[in-house]
Amino acid sequence: MAIGRSLLDESGYVQLTRAGTLSTLERVAMLAIIVVLVVIDVFGVVFSYGPGLAQSLLSIGTSATFALFLWSPWVATAVLGLVFASSFIANTESASLFAAAIAVGLVLRLGRAALILSYVGAFLVASAVVAYSDSGVPVNVGVYLIIATVAGGIGFALRVALDKGRRLEQELAEQAAHEREAVLAERRWIAGELHDSIAHHLTIIALHAQMLDDVERSRGAQEAIRGAAKSAMIDLRFVIDLADDGPRSSAVHSGDLAAAIDEARGEIEAAGHQVRSEGDPLDERIHRAGEIILARIMRESATNILKHAGPGEVSIRLDVDDELLTLGIHSPLPETARSDLPSSRTGVNRMAERVLGASGQFSAGVVDGRWSVSASLPIN
Repeated sequence: MAIGRSLLDESGYVQLTRAGTLSTLERVAMLAIIVVLVVIDVFGVVFSYGPGLAQSLLSIGTSATFALFLWSPWVATAVLGLVFASSFIANTESASLFAAAIAVGLVLRLGRAALILSYVGAFLVASAVVAYSDSGVPVNVGVYLIIATVAGGIGFALRVALDKGRRLEQELAEQAAHEREAVLAERRWIAGELHDSIAHHLTIIALHAQMLDDVERSRGAQEAIRGAAKSAMIDLRFVIDLADDGPRSSAVHSGDLAAAIDEARGEIEAAGHQVRSEGDPLDERIHRAGEIILARIMRESATNILKHAGPGEVSIRLDVDDELLTLGIHSPLPETARSDLPSSRTGVNRMAERVLGASGQFSAGVVDGRWSVSASLPIN
């Protein structure tokens, strides 16, 4: 688990096996305090109103040591130990112990468990050394222990609070990403629904519009165009209702396999093809999910037949047994490719996605000189 993302494991316990990092605000505040302390010590040396030169230089070094925590807590701790050892020479043990007590907060804020335990142990040893040393100046070590406890509590609280804030930011970013994915998925779904429904009717309109100049077939073409336009409006309203979470019209094509086969037969025959249909779409073994999927495939196949099939018979075969539900649709290949009704193969891809998503098998291609679409779905 990377630092800056979470110091809390799934059970809620704080993980101290990774080093922490200071926020920008913490860095600025820390540097500002260090600069102020160093400037005060420098002025004390220059104007000779502070302690002796050695004590002032040691105080400047102690303040500057805190800046090392911005780079490496381990290095800063080691240097702070050297400064503390040097304080016995300059008789500034109390000041160094105070600095070490304040540094407990930084160690708990930034350090790993090993550094924290090592530092706490070293601080207790240093406190004992100061308490029993013969410096001639009485030192109340309890005060420094209280300061260290308060500083450590603040550092630990900042560590937990900042981590929770970062974790919340990560969760919000993940939620935003999921929302974007949901929006894209909804857009893809709407596009697919429009393709499956509206494209079918537009194909019929385009096909029969070419027959309007034929006096004998113009009336039938007009009726077909009128019916396709009406159906397209109904389906369009249905898609809009779904996108708006509104009421759904019961008049829309809802996945009735028998109705889909009858509708496809009428449209294909109106285009001049003979249709041979086998199988019982009302078989009770056909489950609802399979009926909806095969109805969509029947409709898309009818669209492709109207756009691309050559002269000849179209066969529709539905086989149902105790294990499989299979729909096969075979149509003659075109003598020449049509350029007025191009294909993007979107429909074939969507048919495959529907069948494979239901753990079925799908194929579409040329078989024995005819275009063949086959979809098999498990009954159970």
